[in-house]
Amino acid sequence: MTLQWTAVALFLYGEIAVNLILCIPFISAQRWRLVFSWRIWNWLSPYQNKGFFTMIMVLIVLFLDALREVQKYSGPEPMQDAKVNPNVYDHVHMKLFRAQRNLYISGFSLFLWLIMRRVVTLLNQVAVTLEDSAGLRTQMGSAVKAAKQHQEDNLKLKRVRNNDEKSMSAKNEQLKLEAEKLAGQLKAAEEAVRKSHTEVEAMKRQAKGLAQEYDRLLREHHQLQNLQSDQDKKDQ
Repeated sequence: MTLQWTAVALFLYGEIAVNLILCIPFISAQRWRLVFSWRIWNWLSPYQNKGFFTMIMVLIVLFLDALREVQKYSGPEPMQDAKVNPNVYDHVHMKLFRAQRNLYISGFSLFLWLIMRRVVTLLNQVAVTLEDSAGLRTQMGSAVKAAKQHQEDNLKLKRVRNNDEKSMSAKNEQLKLEAEKLAGQLKAAEEAVRKSHTEVEAMKRQAKGLAQEYDRLLREHHQLQNLQSDQDKKDQ
């Protein structure tokens, strides 16, 4: 294996290891986001896209080169030469095997490179989504708590209003009873006043009759005195 394909194979093994580590279930997306937020990644962030696309181009070139080698050694001409010379047959199949191996290595390296980039992006998105959902849960809890508090306040206000209504109805009943009592007292007072007016009228009529009787008796008394005085003068 040449130096470039040895490097590609090592790169493939590294990609497999990194993807397996990224897929470990007990490491949460928040922890990976903390790892991705290290200062070294912030320092490398201006070069990430360039390095990513550069590696894609290199792997595509190697993949196309390996594909060309496979087509070259699987064509009809090398097979015809291999049938004529047995030594050439082994050499051609060895070259074809190496070309196929290089094709698989470059193809899987390119595929895992794209997969690794996508997994890192999804982990960051999942971490952000979890943080947003935690904030939403906190806001929802606050909203539910505020709604419960508002409901409790409404219940308290309803209880207070019901108590006020009961107290007002009791006061109204008491005032109604007092009003009825006062109305009865007023009616009794009116009856007493009417009765007193009747008695006063009767007393007035009685007093008028007594005055007339007194005047009549007084006139009769004067008449008797006059008669007696006249009789005394005649006797003298």
